[in-house]
Amino acid sequence: MDPQPSTSSQSLSPRKKRPRVALSVTEKVMIQNVYKHVFEEKAATLLPFETPEKQECVSKTADILGIGVTSVYSVLKEYKENEQFKSPEKRGPKHNFKDKLDDFTFTAIRRKVHQFFYANEPPTIAKVLKVVNEDTDLPNFSWSTLRKIMKHLNFKYATKSRQSILIDRQDIILWRQRYLRQIKEYRREGRYIYYQDETWINEGHAPKKAWIDQTVLSSRQAFLDGLTTGLKQPSGKGKRLIIGHIGGEEGFVEDSLLIFESVKNKDDYHQEMYADAFEKWFSEVLPKLKPNSVVVIDNAPYHSRKLESFPTMSWTKSRIQEWLTSKNISFETTMIKATLIEIVRQHKHQHGEKFVVDEMAAQHGITVLRLPPYHCELNPIELVWAQAKGYVARKNKTFKMQEVKKLFEEGLNLVTAEKWKSCVSHVIKEEEKMYGLDHIIDNISDRFIINVTESDSDDFVSEDEDE
Repeated sequence: MDPQPSTSSQSLSPRKKRPRVALSVTEKVMIQNVYKHVFEEKAATLLPFETPEKQECVSKTADILGIGVTSVYSVLKEYKENEQFKSPEKRGPKHNFKDKLDDFTFTAIRRKVHQFFYANEPPTIAKVLKVVNEDTDLPNFSWSTLRKIMKHLNFKYATKSRQSILIDRQDIILWRQRYLRQIKEYRREGRYIYYQDETWINEGHAPKKAWIDQTVLSSRQAFLDGLTTGLKQPSGKGKRLIIGHIGGEEGFVEDSLLIFESVKNKDDYHQEMYADAFEKWFSEVLPKLKPNSVVVIDNAPYHSRKLESFPTMSWTKSRIQEWLTSKNISFETTMIKATLIEIVRQHKHQHGEKFVVDEMAAQHGITVLRLPPYHCELNPIELVWAQAKGYVARKNKTFKMQEVKKLFEEGLNLVTAEKWKSCVSHVIKEEEKMYGLDHIIDNISDRFIINVTESDSDDFVSEDEDE
């Protein structure tokens, strides 16, 4: 006779519970039917005057289906109250902070951090959070969200004596210094500088603040008193216009306005501009620019399509070999793909990345200069956009796309060469101020930072450390 297996040697793993998700109508019906079956099965073993305990039946139902008892109770309660089941509400796609915020907000937050440096005070997340949330023109953030934003804006933590401070990443500092030196040199050479950018405006664009009569509490009261309920307000943001333009100290480049209506349900206007469309517009603008001039642009993806792609591990081995051969780079046919990619990396700097836009400009004797990420304050066209949008906000009464487009064009026409020159002068002062910023950061870092290693400085500290 075979020995009976011991229960200890064959201990059963507990049934895994399904993750908590919204239940469909079919699932709810199944839960109800299983509960009913368990209840009736239990009742059959009891005397006629006895009733099965609900808690016991619920627990067994949950065990059979691998769900929580809370879900079973919830389904039974829903059916008891409504005598039917409702389908779960459909949820839209999840959006993170990058989908909800625009470049102007990111730039404003970055400037808040730099204000601490200008005041010779080391910034922390807690300090930045306070000043950002106190600014009525900016959204309110939680500590954790602001921390993610700081990382997105290329800030890093540097360890100091008792806590950590936020500083720009080294590559951003180098980019900013390189840009400031380069544009200063171009001005010294007497080269004309154009500034290019894109923006957007909603058909519901209106002033953020307005005077209201607080004594009017209802439309009925307003009617009886011969008053109004105030200015008509848009029901929402509405559709969106995407705008692009280019100009300099002498004003806008003539007949170079790019304007079109946004695709519905797009969160970011950058997603609606693509390289082909921008390059087509840019090719039409280039012949209108002064010889040997400079065009300042940002780092949007559609500005930075590469003229040539460099090999990666996703390439086939034969394709990598063909690329190396075309560049007269020697290799052995017996080498594995990883070794070939390493050779590519070693020679990559000799075949620097070239962008389509840069090459297009070079054919016309024009230089493209790229702004550091989220440095909108170094582009005077941002001030121009603000003037045009302010005009729309003051004049917008219908909140219709056709009217908004007309008003925006009128607003642009009011930005004269004199106003453009004033905006450029303002930016030159910002450049001088920012050039000194990195020296301030160096001084603060020298005073506070101790024992920083490369690995420490690249990672964000925990919440406790920053508190």
